[in-house]
Amino acid sequence: MQVLKFGGSSVAHSDSIKRICSLLKKKPKGRYAIVVSALSKITDQLIQCGKLASERNNIYKKILEKIEIRHLNIIRKLFPITYQSHLISWIKKNINDLESLCDGIFQVEELSKRSLDKIMSFGELSSSFLISEKLKQYGLDAICKDSRDLIITDSQFGCAQVDFITSNHYIIQYFSEKKSEYIVLPGFIGSTLKNETTTLGRGGSDYTASILAAAISASLLEIWTDVSGMMTANPKIVHQAFPIKEISYEEAMELSHFGAKVIYPPTIQPAMKKHIPIQIKNTFSPIDPGTLIYFSKSTNVSQPVTGISGIQYLSLLTLEGSGMVGVPGYSKRLFEALLRDNINVIFITQSSSEHSITTGIHEMDVMKAKSVIDNEFSKEIHQRRIDPLIIEKDLCIIAVVGDNMKNLHGTSGKMFASLGRNSINVRAIAQGSTEKNISAVIRKNDFKKALNTLHEAFFESPPKQINLFICGVGKVGSKLLEQIDQQKIYLLKELKLQVRIIGLANSKKMYFNDHGIDLSKWKNHLNQKKGDSMNIYYFMEKVWKLNLRNSLFVDNTDSETMAMTYEKFLQNGIGVITCNKIACSSDYHHYKKLKTLSRHFQAPFLFETNVGASLPVISTLNDLINSGDKINKIEAVLSGSLNFIFNHFIGEKTFLEVVKEAQYKGYTEPDPRIDLSGLDVMRKILILARECGASLEIKDIHHKSFLPKNCSISSNSSIENFYQKLYQYKNYFFKIRKKVEQEKKKLRFIARYEKGIASVGLESVSQKHPFYQLEGKDNMVLYHTYRYAEQPLMIKGAGAGAEVTASGVFSDIIKATK
Repeated sequence: MQVLKFGGSSVAHSDSIKRICSLLKKKPKGRYAIVVSALSKITDQLIQCGKLASERNNIYKKILEKIEIRHLNIIRKLFPITYQSHLISWIKKNINDLESLCDGIFQVEELSKRSLDKIMSFGELSSSFLISEKLKQYGLDAICKDSRDLIITDSQFGCAQVDFITSNHYIIQYFSEKKSEYIVLPGFIGSTLKNETTTLGRGGSDYTASILAAAISASLLEIWTDVSGMMTANPKIVHQAFPIKEISYEEAMELSHFGAKVIYPPTIQPAMKKHIPIQIKNTFSPIDPGTLIYFSKSTNVSQPVTGISGIQYLSLLTLEGSGMVGVPGYSKRLFEALLRDNINVIFITQSSSEHSITTGIHEMDVMKAKSVIDNEFSKEIHQRRIDPLIIEKDLCIIAVVGDNMKNLHGTSGKMFASLGRNSINVRAIAQGSTEKNISAVIRKNDFKKALNTLHEAFFESPPKQINLFICGVGKVGSKLLEQIDQQKIYLLKELKLQVRIIGLANSKKMYFNDHGIDLSKWKNHLNQKKGDSMNIYYFMEKVWKLNLRNSLFVDNTDSETMAMTYEKFLQNGIGVITCNKIACSSDYHHYKKLKTLSRHFQAPFLFETNVGASLPVISTLNDLINSGDKINKIEAVLSGSLNFIFNHFIGEKTFLEVVKEAQYKGYTEPDPRIDLSGLDVMRKILILARECGASLEIKDIHHKSFLPKNCSISSNSSIENFYQKLYQYKNYFFKIRKKVEQEKKKLRFIARYEKGIASVGLESVSQKHPFYQLEGKDNMVLYHTYRYAEQPLMIKGAGAGAEVTASGVFSDIIKATK
C-alpha cells in the first residue's frame, strides 16, 4: 500500500483537483491512502475569521461568505448538476456550523486554541470530501475517512502531540477492515480521547501522511507539491537552485528544520523509523523525478554538501558571567526556563571556558524569553555573578547540510572563506558532532547574498556571476559597455564569467536592474522616463540594499566626489575599479587608507588605468617589487595627449590647433588644461612613487611649467579663454619648436622618480634616447632596477584614448574576479 499527500497548492482550484484525480487513475492497481490539505489559502482565511470574531469585527462574516462561494464554485465546475445537490448541502451545513462557532467567539470576545483548531479543521474536511467524491466520478473505488477517528493526540491545541500507540492501533484496525482502493483522509487534524478536534501544526498534513504510512508499513510515501522536489536552496532566493535527486532522512530533517518548506520537519521521523522511502513530486510536472528521501543514498565524496537552507528573523540571547565558570546546572536551568514557556531553541553554542551560553530563537519570542530568563536568574544577576541578558536582533541563520561533509576536509573552510570574500560577517557558529550540518549566524540583510554565495561555492560549476555598478558612460564608459557586450560570449565560454551590469549612471540619471541591464538598450534606460535622478548617495544606498555577491564598483568619471566614495564601497566589501586618478593622488593618508581597506575587507582596489591606460605599468611595478627587485629609477612619458601634441606640433600647425585636435580625438582629459598644466602627469608619477613605497604628496613633486605665465590655469577662467591665450602666444611655442628642430631633438614631457624625489617637465631628447622614437600618443616607461641595471625594463604602447582606457578598465574587472 502507498500513501500520497497533496498540498494546498495541488488542490488550489477545480483544475488542480481534476489533475490529481487523473494522476491517481493512472496509478497501478493497488491500494492508496490519499491525504489532502485544505484548498490553497483557506486555512489563512479561517484563522482570520476566528481572530476578527474575537475582536468583534463583523468582517469575518464576509470572509466566511467568500470561503463558501469558493467551495460552491468548485462543486459547480467539478460535478454535473444532477450530482451537486448533496455536495452543496454538505458544504452549507459545515459553513453554518463554522458560522455558529465564530458567532460564539464574537459574543465572548475570546479565541481559544481549542476553538481555533475546530475552525481550521473545516478546510481539510471539505477538500477531502470533495476529492473523494470526484474520484468516484472517475469510476474509482474511493471513500472518505475522517482522520480524527484515527489519529489520537493530547490536548495541546495548535500543535498537538500524537499518541502513537493508540493511533497506530486505530489506523491498522481501520485499514485492515476497509478494502476500498482509494481512501481519502484530511491532513493536519486529529482528536483527543474526548473527541475534541486538534491540529498537528502548520504543515501537519505531511505529518498525517507519514503517521499513516508508518502505521500501515506502506511501501512508499509520496508528497505531492508545487515544486519538483527538495531544492539545493530556496529557488525564490537562489535562482540557480535545482532539485536534489536523492537525500538521506537525516539530511532532509536538517534542511527542513532550517527552513526548507517543501516538507514539514516532523514528517520524516515516523517514515524513517520504518525505513519507508519518501518521494517528493510535482503535481504540475509529474514526469519530473523529484527527490527520493530514504535510508541509504549513494555516496559522492566529491560533493560534500547536499543543500543549503536558513531561517530569517533570528535573535541571539547570550547569558554570560564569571559566576558560570565551573558551576554545573546553568545550561539545564536556561533550557528548562525556555521550555516552560514553549520557546523553541534553534541554535546553541557555548564557549569552552563556560563563561557564556548563546542560544538562537525566533525574533517573535524575544521579549517572552527575556522575561523568563531574567526571572530564572534574577538572584545571580542581582549578585553580579551573571551579567544581564544580552539580546542581538536582526540576525538570521544559514545551514550547510550534507552527510558527506565528514568525509571531505575543508568544507567549513570553503564555507567561511566564501562568506568572508563577500564581506559577510559571521556572528556565531555551530557544528554538530555528526558533521552533517554547519550553521552560522549572520546579519539578516546578508541572508540572500549568503545563500547565493554558498550555493555558487558548493553547487555551481562555472560560470561565476559578477555584478557591476558603473558610474560614467561618456567616451570611456560607453566603450567599456561596448567591449563587455562584445566579449560576453567569450567570457562565458573561456573564462567562465557571467558579467552583469546591475547599476548604471551618468551625471544626470541612474538606472538599476537586479537581473542585469540589457546592454543593447542601456541608453534608453538612462532616459527621462526610466532612469532616476542621479545622486551618488542614493546610488550607494541602492547598491547596499541589493547586497549582491561578487559586486564591483566601476568609476569612469573624473569626479572628485565620486573618488571620495571608494572608502564606503571597500568597507562594504565591494571592489573598486577606477580610471579616475583623484583618489590615488589625493592626500597620502587617504591613499593608504584605501589600500588598507582593500586588504582588510578582501575587496579588490585596482587602478591600472590611472597611469598608462591599458599598459601594464602598475602591475609590472608591483610584480617587480613583490618578487624582491629594487627600483632605482623610473623615467616615463606618461601623457599620451602631450606626446601626441608634441609629435604633431610640426610644419605650419599652431600649438593651439594641435591641442584642439588632441581634444577632439579624445586623447586629453575632458578639460585639456589638466594635461597641459602637467597636473595629469604629476598625479601619475605620484601614484608610481607611492606604489614604490614613497609617502609623497602632490606638492612634493618638482614641476617647471612650459606654459607662459600669462597662460597659467585659473579656476575662474573658461577653457575658451585659455585657448585665446594659447593663440596669443603662438610665436612663443614656435620658438620652442624651432630651437629643438635645430638641435635635431624632440620635445617630450618626462616624469622621473629617483631616490625619493619625483619631478616632471618638458625636455628635449636626442636620437639616442628611447623616448626619441615615441610616435603618436604612445607612452613609455623605463624601470631601472637592481635586476635591470644594464638595460631598463621598457613598457611602451598607446597611453591615451577612450578605447584603450576602457580595455584597461575591462582588464582590471577580469583581474578582480580572481
